[in-house]
Amino acid sequence: MLQELEEIWNQAQLAIAATRSLEEIEATRVRFLGRKGRLTQALRKMATLPAAQRPLVGQQANEVKERVERALSERVALLREEALARKLEAEAVDVTLPGQPVMLGYRHPLSLVREEIETVFLGLGFSIAEGPEVELDYYNFEALNLPKGHPARDMQDTFFISEEVLLRTHTSPVQVRTLERLAPQLPVKIIAPGKVYRRDDDATHSPMFHQV
Repeated sequence: MLQELEEIWNQAQLAIAATRSLEEIEATRVRFLGRKGRLTQALRKMATLPAAQRPLVGQQANEVKERVERALSERVALLREEALARKLEAEAVDVTLPGQPVMLGYRHPLSLVREEIETVFLGLGFSIAEGPEVELDYYNFEALNLPKGHPARDMQDTFFISEEVLLRTHTSPVQVRTLERLAPQLPVKIIAPGKVYRRDDDATHSPMFHQV
C-alpha cells in the first residue's frame, strides 16, 4: 500500500508538470483527488488493511494528498503568471510608433466670415488692429466725444465692471488707441474686428456680438 501511494505521488508530479492550462490542472486534480480519483480509491482500500497498518498508511496517504494539493496550487499560480505575462505582451504599446492623427474639426462660421472680411481689406492696403475687450470708459466713450451724461450713452446699455472700467460696446476704442500709438505715422488705414458687449437680451439681440 505504501508503494502504491508513492507511485501515485510520482504520477501526480509528472501529470501536474505537463499541464499547460487551468482546464488541464482541474482535470488532473479530478484524476487524482476527485471522488473517483487515484488517491481516493487508494484510501478506500485502507478498510481492508490490518488494524496495525492503518495508522502508518493513513499518515502516508494524508502526506501524499497534501503534496498533491500543494503541487496543484503552485502550478495554478505559475500558469496564471504566464497567462498574465502573455496578455501584457500582447497588449503592450510601442511608444515609438507615431500617434493616431487628431481630428481638428471644422472652422467656426464666424471665424470664416471674419477671415474673408480681413482678406478683402488687407488686399486694399488696410491693417488689422486689435484692442482689449475690457476697456476704459475714456476710450469707449469720452475719447469719442461721448462724455459722462451724454444722451447717446443711453443707447449703449453698457456692462460696467467699475465706474471707469467696462466691456467695450464697440470696436471704436481700438481706433483711438491705434491713432495714439501711430500718431507720427499718420495717415493709417485699419479695420478693428472683434467682440463687443451690450446689455441686449431680446429675441433678436445677443449680449455679445462681433463688429468690424
